[in-house]
Amino acid sequence: MTRTTAIVAVLFGMFLATGMGFAQAPAPATAFKGRLATKAPLLALAQAGPRLVAAGDYGVILLSDDAGATWRQAESVATRNMLTAVTFADANRGWAVGHGGTVLHTVDGGQNWALQTAAGGDVTLLSVWFENASHGIAVGAFGHAMETNDGGRTWKQLTVGEGDDRDRHLNGIFAIAGGPLIIAAESGTVFRSADNGKTWAALRLPYAGSVWGGMPLRDGSAIVYGMRGHVLHTRDQGRTWSEVPTGADQSLTAGIQLADGIVVLVGLGGVVARSSDGGRSFASTVRPERQNYAAIAAGAPGRLVLAGLTGVAAVDLSMK
Repeated sequence: MTRTTAIVAVLFGMFLATGMGFAQAPAPATAFKGRLATKAPLLALAQAGPRLVAAGDYGVILLSDDAGATWRQAESVATRNMLTAVTFADANRGWAVGHGGTVLHTVDGGQNWALQTAAGGDVTLLSVWFENASHGIAVGAFGHAMETNDGGRTWKQLTVGEGDDRDRHLNGIFAIAGGPLIIAAESGTVFRSADNGKTWAALRLPYAGSVWGGMPLRDGSAIVYGMRGHVLHTRDQGRTWSEVPTGADQSLTAGIQLADGIVVLVGLGGVVARSSDGGRSFASTVRPERQNYAAIAAGAPGRLVLAGLTGVAAVDLSMK
């Protein structure tokens, strides 16, 4: 099960096909626009300079220029497919990916999004990483991975896994600071590239379930997180991983490291896990509204921005 399939199944109460062989009607060419777009199901958050950008179902992309206090819909978005991930190389140039192999590009900080490519109705992209404004990699369900060296104008397919690993769902891609690329995948697997994505090695985690994402930490270490509250930590640039206690039994879907070094993870059922020791241990609580969260970002001082089933909201940093 991919990260998006699992989250969507819980968030939206239905199964939405992610390249599983179901016929899909062509999506409309432009995003749904409406007065209540800020309440649309959202799966992704990213920082574009001082601006926050959220993306999700029906091609909805939202922008906030006041640290998440208020939001408005992007002026134009050239898809109505579900968007699962968004990233920016700088304050102006960004990419969003999603169902149908959709890749969108903006050059104005998210105000307008043009379709760069659509890899096909049987392709679901789940995560995207850009090293700079030229080189990027998008990954997704059933081992689909593709790379661009010209800012997304053209893409070539990548082979990440071999043999039994070839069709692993690739749930999240990120780079460890000054080091390798990591892909969080299913079945207790992560993939590691020490040559900027040219070749990949499959590594087995001490946890056999799926990991849905990961993040670098400022001390040079990194974590991946996923089903049933599992978090794994690496101190050697992804060569080996160790289980980290969280006290959570709900799946973890997104994380952030704050300016003071605190690491915060969020997930399904309102779970919030916090670490004050660089991701080596976590303490977990459950927010009273028990919403399902898919993305997190830093907001105004003392506030976090959360996105999920009921759209996007700013909450107290205490998360109590």
